[in-house]
Amino acid sequence: MKIKCVAIDDEPLALEIIKNYSEKVPFLDLIMTFDNALESIDFLKNNKVDLLFLDIQMEELTGIQLLNILKVKPNVIFTTAYDSFAIAGFELDAIDYLLKPISFERFLKAANKVYEKLMLESPVTENSRDAGNQSNNENYLFLKTEFRLEKVSLSEILYIEGMGDYLRIVTPAKRIMTLQSFKRMEELLPSNKFFRVHKSYIVAVEKIDTIEKGHIKISDKSIPISDTYKKLFFDFLEKRKLT
Repeated sequence: MKIKCVAIDDEPLALEIIKNYSEKVPFLDLIMTFDNALESIDFLKNNKVDLLFLDIQMEELTGIQLLNILKVKPNVIFTTAYDSFAIAGFELDAIDYLLKPISFERFLKAANKVYEKLMLESPVTENSRDAGNQSNNENYLFLKTEFRLEKVSLSEILYIEGMGDYLRIVTPAKRIMTLQSFKRMEELLPSNKFFRVHKSYIVAVEKIDTIEKGHIKISDKSIPISDTYKKLFFDFLEKRKLT
């Protein structure tokens, strides 16, 4: 997923820093910059923008005044040299508030907040199923872990386990933690190769070694099949003539 961004700041150096930082983050697409809030109004009204990097204190029109003008408000990360504006910024439901000078680590943390929010809000992405429930045709996914997107081959996944707000994707070589919902993961995975068998587990059907007494054995892991998913799971196996 690419996040379309616009940066508005009356300091040329601040705009340059945001531009340089954005180029380092694979999911950010900085499509326009403005050194004057007034000049940005027409563009924002006529173009879809996912995220604004917005300075608060500017001449002629402040960042807060600009937001009040816009009927459709993008996600906002405020950038300013004055920490006294923080409360006003969060009252406008800003995602984050960056105090200048901005470090790349702090910039990335704020950008990740927006990425996670949009991922949760969006029912589909490039690698998800469409309205007709068409499965992902690619043989890999990009999953966000820590401060990067990690490529994971579908053929390597053994099972996926819920860990609170996170999912743990288990492969023979590594275990990857990602902030993702089960619903979202089910949309991303091809439905003919993966099946949810428990509120806390999705299994790769081809990786199953044995099924016995309500449990699935994959490698050295015993995974329960809950009553909620048992009939659906065995119907799935029968329809595909796997039993």
